[in-house]
Amino acid sequence: MENQALPIDKRLTWIDVARGFAIFGIFMVNLPAFHAPYFLYGNGQNYWGAGSSGGIQIFIDIFFQASFYSLFSILFGFGMQIIIENLSKKNLNAQKYLLRRLFVLLGFGLIHALFIWHGDILFTYSLVGFLLLLFIKRKNKTLIAWGLSLLLAPTLLYTLLLYFARDYLDVINQTAIDAAMFNYGKGSFSDVLSQNISDWFFVTNPFSLILILMNLLPLFLFGMLIARKKWLHDIHEHQRFLKKAWILSLVLFLLIKAGAYLIGNPMWLMVLQDFIGGAASAIFYLVTITLSYPKMKKLLYPLQYVGRMALSNYILQSLLGVFIFYGIGFGFYGKLSPAETIAIALIVFPLQIVLSKLWLTYFKRGPLEWLWRRLIYGKGIGSNKRERSVS
Repeated sequence: MENQALPIDKRLTWIDVARGFAIFGIFMVNLPAFHAPYFLYGNGQNYWGAGSSGGIQIFIDIFFQASFYSLFSILFGFGMQIIIENLSKKNLNAQKYLLRRLFVLLGFGLIHALFIWHGDILFTYSLVGFLLLLFIKRKNKTLIAWGLSLLLAPTLLYTLLLYFARDYLDVINQTAIDAAMFNYGKGSFSDVLSQNISDWFFVTNPFSLILILMNLLPLFLFGMLIARKKWLHDIHEHQRFLKKAWILSLVLFLLIKAGAYLIGNPMWLMVLQDFIGGAASAIFYLVTITLSYPKMKKLLYPLQYVGRMALSNYILQSLLGVFIFYGIGFGFYGKLSPAETIAIALIVFPLQIVLSKLWLTYFKRGPLEWLWRRLIYGKGIGSNKRERSVS
């Protein structure tokens, strides 16, 4: 979840900014899922309703839904390529260290998913990351061909199937909703843990994993390609290309994600919106940050503190979500309005910026980033800023 292979003085700050922005966007999307079980078991209208809440739903759906895990996925592939290049320069076996990296991430993901929150993305990132290793020596044309094929073909086919099954998509599992409302909202720690594990197995079924694979692997490949081509390294050199990418991604973003509302935003379009619309919006956000960074450095720079501690901040958001919503904490599960729920992100994220900056004043990396590297390299590494870094 971070570009660990680059020393601080050689990092691409706008990439860290984009990573920090993605952490904010993921939190915005995750909060409603922390709040109630409707997004797992149906009847999300019970949460959003009409009026101003419905407006919030449209805003989140167009500008946030699927955009930021897609952005993170592109940056994940980007970071993997940077690591490969840096390890190769040191004559180290890149595949060996990447395998360790992914196994450690798999462990983080399982702990996060089973014991903190079922909406984990680390586990699936690590699984798909193992497949990405098959492409580290492939040509750029191969990355493009596989990326486009995996993204477009399954998405269009599945959308067609959803269209034919459109009358049967709005399924509500009221029994599961009631169980989650009780266990998360009023249950003991044991009840919460049991419900969380049950929910994770519900979302991590073989079909879902295949669907996620078809979504994430293309984005990883695109990120790897972007890093190889150095499109984001020298903004001035590639400015013309980036502007073309910005226009194209914006058109696709608006056409697919916002355009669906012109025909009533039918449920059968949801995969197309998320997979292709999400990829387009992610590229749009990434290129926007890259192009605007030189002129808006003072405004954007603080986001890089969160981006450099992406893993720690992601897990922190989950811990806060559990503490705020579940009965073992403040117990706001199912009780806040959509506006109040989203407001939490607008309060918490600035605090994350401040805390991350404070932490990085004394340490080179976040606590979980340090642990991740410690487990990968199997030896002591510098954490305090005055200590030597292995990278």
